[in-house]
Amino acid sequence: MSTFANDWDPKGLWAPYAPADEAPWDLRRVVHLHRRAGFAATWHELQRDLRDGPAKSIDRLLQAQAREGVADDFRTIAALLADSAGEPARLKAWWMYRMVAGPDPLGERLTLLWHNHFATSNEKVNDVPAMKRQNEIFRQLGRGPFGELLKAVVHDPALLIWLDAPANRKGQPNENLGRELMELFTLGVGHYTETDVKEAARALTGWKIGQGAFRDWAPDHDDGDKTLLGHAGRWKGDDLVRLLLEHPATSRRLAWRLCEWLMGEKAMVAAALDALAAGLREHNLDIGWAVETVLRSRAFFADANLGNRVLGPVEYLVGVARALERFDPPPSSLLLGEWSARLGQDLFYPPNVGGWAGGRDWLTTQAIIGRANYAAALVEGQLSARPVPLDGLALARRHERGRDLEDVLTFCAELLTGSPPDPAWRKRLLAALDPKATLEPDTVRAGLALIVASPEVQMA
Repeated sequence: MSTFANDWDPKGLWAPYAPADEAPWDLRRVVHLHRRAGFAATWHELQRDLRDGPAKSIDRLLQAQAREGVADDFRTIAALLADSAGEPARLKAWWMYRMVAGPDPLGERLTLLWHNHFATSNEKVNDVPAMKRQNEIFRQLGRGPFGELLKAVVHDPALLIWLDAPANRKGQPNENLGRELMELFTLGVGHYTETDVKEAARALTGWKIGQGAFRDWAPDHDDGDKTLLGHAGRWKGDDLVRLLLEHPATSRRLAWRLCEWLMGEKAMVAAALDALAAGLREHNLDIGWAVETVLRSRAFFADANLGNRVLGPVEYLVGVARALERFDPPPSSLLLGEWSARLGQDLFYPPNVGGWAGGRDWLTTQAIIGRANYAAALVEGQLSARPVPLDGLALARRHERGRDLEDVLTFCAELLTGSPPDPAWRKRLLAALDPKATLEPDTVRAGLALIVASPEVQMA
């Protein structure tokens, strides 16, 4: 049993990670950190973190300093892309550019998490500027106290349109916002009743949108007595939000949401979720605190949590492009947005109020074929306006590898998974290539495409 314990984690389930024989700070764990919490890393970044150890490596991620070579004009270009994002494809391109080229991969991963948590689709909102403003709310408030984020999002015009808030008025309540506020955003199923849903709808009456901004319209508000989650009063919408934030089920749902992202399949036990939820309550539902706690934990770096989470399309597309240093020319962010939609994750167009299911649902037959096609397009240079095929041998030799074809393939596997191919994977790779294959550029690219498309690289 761990000697680490505190009031919120008496069993030490979130004890800090310290390298040990059974869990060394090795390449596999460095790759794990970047693929799980960011969008992969270049070989040089991986080697830097391998030398510096976990504490400094995690510090860099938390402080938006993990990426090397961020362009001096990143903010200028991002602002120009934002200004030109007047239609959906360009809005997706703006966000893709931030994920590929920006200094804060952890921040963008959190933005992606909240986009799924508060799933809002432009299919219904039909207002690109409003969708961009919501995305900025996630970015600006997504790593602070959850209460600040929730209060901003429930007043956000895009979400209000999406969940029919303007139709909710005294005498004619609409339950959509109240139901999803409890079921999806805070408490989760089983922690409220249908009566609570009806009373929540009454509390939220009068929430409108005027001139593109939130407006609390008193004439449409039902100011009668209501009983919400066992509390009686003449509650308004903001009172409902406060009661939800105070309910212990909200911290448990937040712990689940964060661990769904940072912990792999079957790597998390109920007691650990309960402990993290208790810590969140003790720390004012501070998301940044919870993320740092998980990233610095022994549980995060345990063998049981390595390579067992299916990467979503955005994580996969951006991660392999960055790891393979496709920077000159960089991939078109417009094309990355198209590819993500093709693989099942159409940014700003989640399939329903529950967002994307994730996990193994990402790996449909069509999506697996699509990922293989993306891998081929990436290495052949077909994602840029100025097509330049990947020179895999030059990439390997830049990092003092590439003695022969097998060494190039091993380098690529280590870059993307942290480990060399096991015998079965190596046999599969070599069997797919010409038995007499040499270091010809086309052969190297074919081998790299096979690795990028392999099942092992779909997991992180």
